[in-house]
Amino acid sequence: MRRSAMAAVAVASAAGLLLSACSKADDGTDTPKGAGANAATKGVVNESTHKGGTVTYASSDAPESLDPGNMYYAYGFNFSRLYARPLMTFKPAAGEAGNEIVPDLAEGKGTPSDGGKTWTYKIRQGVKYEDGTPVTSKDVKYAVERSNFARDVLSLGPNYFQQMLNDPKKYKGPYKDKSDKGISSIETPDDQTIVFKLNKPFSEFDYLATMPQTAPVPRDKDTGVDYTKKVVSTGSYKFEKYEEGKQIVLVRNDQWDAKTDPLRKQYPDKIVVNLKVNKATIDKDVMAGDTMIDIQGTGVDQQTQAQILKDKDQLANTDNTPGGRLVYTAINTKVAPFDNVECRKAVEYAIDKVAVQTAMGGPYRGDIASTVLPTDVSGYEKADMYATPDNKGDVAKAKEHLKACGKEGGFKTSISARTDRQGEVDAATAIVEALKKVGIQADIKQYPSGKYFSDYAGVPTFNKKNDIGLIMMQWGADWPTGYGFLQQIVHGKAIGQSGNTNLSELDDPAINKLLDDAIGNTDEAARTAAYTEVDKKVMEQAAIVPLTYFKVLLYRSPNATNLVSSAAFSGQYDYLNIGTTEKK
Repeated sequence: MRRSAMAAVAVASAAGLLLSACSKADDGTDTPKGAGANAATKGVVNESTHKGGTVTYASSDAPESLDPGNMYYAYGFNFSRLYARPLMTFKPAAGEAGNEIVPDLAEGKGTPSDGGKTWTYKIRQGVKYEDGTPVTSKDVKYAVERSNFARDVLSLGPNYFQQMLNDPKKYKGPYKDKSDKGISSIETPDDQTIVFKLNKPFSEFDYLATMPQTAPVPRDKDTGVDYTKKVVSTGSYKFEKYEEGKQIVLVRNDQWDAKTDPLRKQYPDKIVVNLKVNKATIDKDVMAGDTMIDIQGTGVDQQTQAQILKDKDQLANTDNTPGGRLVYTAINTKVAPFDNVECRKAVEYAIDKVAVQTAMGGPYRGDIASTVLPTDVSGYEKADMYATPDNKGDVAKAKEHLKACGKEGGFKTSISARTDRQGEVDAATAIVEALKKVGIQADIKQYPSGKYFSDYAGVPTFNKKNDIGLIMMQWGADWPTGYGFLQQIVHGKAIGQSGNTNLSELDDPAINKLLDDAIGNTDEAARTAAYTEVDKKVMEQAAIVPLTYFKVLLYRSPNATNLVSSAAFSGQYDYLNIGTTEKK
């Protein structure tokens, strides 16, 4: 999961998770000064059942989309559950315990048959849209069709279903195919049953059912790319206001019924998201309690971090956690001279990873990485194929590989980074300085995160036209297995013409086959071994330069309740049941 792929807040029934260090605020008046560093990775901080008030979020940019079928940032997956219910979601628990999946719109986990090629779900009875219309299995089918088979209209989400459903080439998507039948490999024998028929066994399909793409969409209310402006809610909140680039306001959905939903609690009256706010201002407001959540979940900026680390009381209000994420540079294998593996290996050796780590905020923001898979994702195995002295780069080895690729005198290229992520820009700057030492001249091209994948780095033709050979990227597991991390960034079938996340444009038959075979294997140990092998082969191809195993440093707002950091959403606070001690 660009989501950093992408668990509900622990509720009263999860009281056993609480640590003695976690504060209570059930009367809405007890604001904790500090529950202790990393307290929200182990339990619920400032647990409360208080109802009312407004929870305020802020973002340094505008979201790429609010449409659950057209998003791929972890914070989008996290936030969307407030108004969109996927078939499955993640367990209400802190830390890695939050990686366990539980039913959401579905009554229970999927029932596999036909050797894992068919999966059947029953959806809960009584779930309604915000207008009172009952949700049916046909709405779930339509949601998958529009998000996976209309890539010319909705290109931002993953395309797993397009790859895995049987005979997908015969179906052109709901905007071109106007019949009510839709794709034949999704069956809806009644209003409560949905059956997915796959072209191969898929042992981790329940994880796939956690995608927001399985949240129902009513066909008659779908406005295509404009659906983001008025998503029809099935969750505990609905849209009151969508002012593009400025503000989003959610209010309670009066058609939501707690009897059909064991996860959501509908604590605040209103949820406000202020957009395009300066990052330093967001940090200041979160620490003061004026803003409760930095919605992007990337953590405080470096200036704020330096301030926090000097103050033990402030540090006691932070959570420093991994979440299955890797910071890396994708090397575009289709942009010359990086179509030559030797030139790619030169970059692997040239980069000073310590300088990159320092630029991004030091060890609090991530440990130096040497593999594609992060340490907390299945399949990780310690390795360092391009080891350099003290991780500071090796000029001599880099020049050897430049000579081998016929570029002994060096060459010019460009590296892209997201404008509103200063740490990423600083990391790109450190990479430029390291490459200069071996004769590679790289210039940085900055683009906004909200359009990074739809218009710029995620568009292969754009990269070729602008000679972007290196692309800054941060990736989190769509789900916490090697497949959930690797498939969308290294499998050839994941390459898209817009919204692309296989930024290296890697299409290696051996890697593709390893992933395809692994996902159909019911032997978990064998799958894990295959993921390790894929990692090794990607590094052999030098398609990715691992930089750091990302960690986030989050600050807990004094006025926010029910804060829990979930590994399922890259260490972000789970947004589902955050409340406030404030009355308004």
